[in-house]
This record gives sequence, structure tokens and C-alpha cells, in this order.
Amino acid sequence: MRTADGGARAAAPPRARGADGGSPMGSERVEMRKRQVCAAQGPAAAAPGPRGVGNRGPNACCFCWCCCCSCSCLTVRNQEEQRLRSASYELRTEDLPICEESPGPSLEEASAWAQSFDKLMLTPAGRNAFREFLRTEFSEENMLFWMACEELKKEANKTTIEEKARIIYEDYVSILSPKEVSLDSRVRETINRSMAEPSPHIFDDAQLQIYTLMHRDSYPRFMNSALYKDLLRSLSEKAVEA
Repeated sequence: MRTADGGARAAAPPRARGADGGSPMGSERVEMRKRQVCAAQGPAAAAPGPRGVGNRGPNACCFCWCCCCSCSCLTVRNQEEQRLRSASYELRTEDLPICEESPGPSLEEASAWAQSFDKLMLTPAGRNAFREFLRTEFSEENMLFWMACEELKKEANKTTIEEKARIIYEDYVSILSPKEVSLDSRVRETINRSMAEPSPHIFDDAQLQIYTLMHRDSYPRFMNSALYKDLLRSLSEKAVEA
């Protein structure tokens, strides 16, 4: 190529192109690539914020409000609940009074228990058999409460009445007791008002309520239980042998 004065001008060297034959790889393109890389890495490279409820690591446990697959919170919680249930049952069954002293029932006596709940509860042998059944249903405290109320009615000394009433209240009426029986709010309020000066009949309404509960709920199951049927079978065999 020649200049205007007729001289020759050297041809400009070709500009470098990228490997794909596209736009030139100059300083502008380098800067553009840097900006693209920085933009792509920005969110990932950002420093993690404070760990809160919505920003927990993969090992978050025990205090998380959700349950992730790597968290063992539920297992630990279930084990703790099972331990507490076992401990509660141990409290319910320890130091309970022994069965009433009574000779074994005859076949006629045991058969009469099926006629009515009253006949079952009239004899020590019947109460012992029924109490053994209640123990299998974890409701023995109902019979123990009823028996304690019967004993309280026999007392005449004021100091003894107050002491026994307090023990019965703490063992079977208080909501803090592991042997608490099921009473409605009206009966509880009446007992609470009377505890200042308890009488031998302070628990009469509560005793009747528990008696009715055992009659309607537990007695029919006792009549159909293997425990009662096995007792009748055993007494029948003894009667035949005699």
C-alpha cells in the first residue's frame, strides 16, 4: 500500500484472534472475563452470616425446629420418653400395700362374683383377685384408693383422720402423684375446700366415682379375662378331686 507521497507503507500486522476465531483477546476481553468470573463466584464466596434458624449447617441437631435426615433428635427424644414412662411405672408399683389376708375363695364364691360387682367387692378374696387383674392394666391405684377410703371411715381420732386424709390426698388426689386417680373437677374442688378440716367422709364422692369407674370399665373385662377363667377352672378341678 502506498502513501499519498508515493511512498510505501508497511502493512499492519493482523490482530490476534482467539482459538475459536471470534473477537480479539485484548485487555478489554480479559477484564470482561474477570468480571464474569467474579460475578459467578460472588454468592458462593460470600462470607456466611450468623447461624440462625434459617441458616443451619448440615449437622444442626437437637435445637433445630425441623428434622433432617442426618439428625438423631427423634431417636433421642423417643428413648427419653420411654425412660420416663418406665420410671413412672416403677413409682406407681413400688411400696404398694400387700394383698388383704384372706383364705382362697371357694368355687361357689368365685362364681358369685359374676353375678354383680358388689358381690365381688364384698369379699377380701374377690378384691384381691380383681386387684391382681387391675395390676395387669396398670390401674391398681383405683382399688388402693377405694380401700384407703374405707380405712379412713373407721377412724375416730381427729389427728389420725387428718394424717390419713393428707396421705390419701397426696397419694391419689394430687396431680403431682404418679398414682393419681381420675376425678372430675367438681369432686376435686370439694376435696380441696375440705382439706383444712377433713372428716372421715371427705373422700366419699371421690370414692363413689372410682367405684363406678371400676364397675363400668374394668369389671366387664375382668369377667372375660384369662385370669378369672383360669381361677374358675382351677377351683372346678379341685372340687372334682375332693
